[in-house]
Amino acid sequence: MWAKSPVRTANRAGVTVISTGVRGCRALSSSASRAQINKVVPSADVAVAAVRSGATLLSGGFGLCGLPNTLISALLRRPDVRDITAVSNNAGLAQSGLGKLLASGQVTKMIASYVGENKVFEDLYLSGQIELELTPQGTLAERCRAGGAGVPAFYTPAAVGTVIQSGDLPVRFGPDGSVVKTSEPRESRTFDGREYLLERAIKGDVAFVRAHKADALGNCVFRYTARNFNVVMAKAAAVTIVEAEHVVPVGSIAPDDVHLPGIYVTHVVQATEPTEIERKTEAVAESAPALAGPRERIVRRAAREFRNGMYVNLGIGMPMLAPAFVPAGVEVQLQSENGILGLGPYPQPGTADADVINAGKETVTLLPGAAVFGSDESFAMIRAGKVDMSILGAMQVSMYGDLANWMLPGKVKGMGGAMDLVANPEQTRVVVTMEHVDRKGNPKIVAECAFPVTGRRCVSRIITDYGVFDVDGEHGLTLVEIAPGLDVATVLAATGAPVTVAADLAEM
Repeated sequence: MWAKSPVRTANRAGVTVISTGVRGCRALSSSASRAQINKVVPSADVAVAAVRSGATLLSGGFGLCGLPNTLISALLRRPDVRDITAVSNNAGLAQSGLGKLLASGQVTKMIASYVGENKVFEDLYLSGQIELELTPQGTLAERCRAGGAGVPAFYTPAAVGTVIQSGDLPVRFGPDGSVVKTSEPRESRTFDGREYLLERAIKGDVAFVRAHKADALGNCVFRYTARNFNVVMAKAAAVTIVEAEHVVPVGSIAPDDVHLPGIYVTHVVQATEPTEIERKTEAVAESAPALAGPRERIVRRAAREFRNGMYVNLGIGMPMLAPAFVPAGVEVQLQSENGILGLGPYPQPGTADADVINAGKETVTLLPGAAVFGSDESFAMIRAGKVDMSILGAMQVSMYGDLANWMLPGKVKGMGGAMDLVANPEQTRVVVTMEHVDRKGNPKIVAECAFPVTGRRCVSRIITDYGVFDVDGEHGLTLVEIAPGLDVATVLAATGAPVTVAADLAEM
């Protein structure tokens, strides 16, 4: 919902130029000089002045990285703008990013992949005050990319066999906690023997984008992982407003360096609010205590899954710790779904960079030879099976390899990129690391998952503090390694599914 009020001006040749406020200045004659195109506006308040209630707002950012905070704050100063549908990977924190518009009541629906640590977001959803359309992260990026490319819909392997496909995902709760609205079931189709789901493109009325540099023509450059969703959001909106850390003269950005061409940009404003760091994480001194206990056993064993030359994606939590234990002589390239290939260790104290984070929103470094890219490209390489292995955490794994790792009763975090990461198990090996039992002593390896699944028959190996299990989608579980100090009877008693014990059972 964007007000379009044509403004007529005259250029130096006396040609009338019409600016609709939607796509910048459009000359009525080809003789108009390019110098007349100036998309820079005085302030964020001017840029957002025409946003109307009921708008669909696309917002770049991943966690707090690359968030258009200046524009979001300007919209917060317009409490008359209500009933916004916001599309973003997540909603920041309670008082950062879109979380501020949720807290003010201006956003009434979110389309996102992750609720994360935003308690306000979670409470509003579970109490029925907002609608939430949870979407796998890679699907969200592709829906926006398709919207900007004129593609109305596409098929994806992500979320087959889950509540996304069946339409059983709660979109809105009632005040009493009952489900009053569920998601739409997805149409499916089989290609080359595999099932895929049909997903509709997303297009917005307005996009808020954060860039490192922008010129008066609207050409933009992004810095490291701050590219994330910003480029696809910019392309998918009728009106795109860019806040830039540096507004630079036309010609100062080399053509090869342009990440977002100005044709997609309506307005440019000077960013006035800094990018925040959600999880400032720094390298631990060598003298600090090492990871200890059952978790160390799991992480050390997971590191033995690495093979020289592999491309590997690591989930948040324990998987992120595995690179510290990679055997000597083994070199792997770590992929982070927010846009890194060549992920490095945590930065030294005092060197953390807000624009270099991993999928867990932690500050990290980039190794020599690393590459950075947007979220749509990151999930394209994941979806296409270019990533050799993904190591993920889990709440439950079934005896046939079903994975549940994104939702518990009464709590919502979101699936993030997990449904995309496990959607191609024939090409991307899925290894799960988790403690063998939960805090109440209940088995986490079960005959059938009780929690909503992330993917069906996708896990090939489970590593716990009790042992290592191979998983076959037809024949079930085989215990292939056992932790020191445990006997087979103890492991089987703590496992909630039938297990075959390998004849050559080894010590973990």
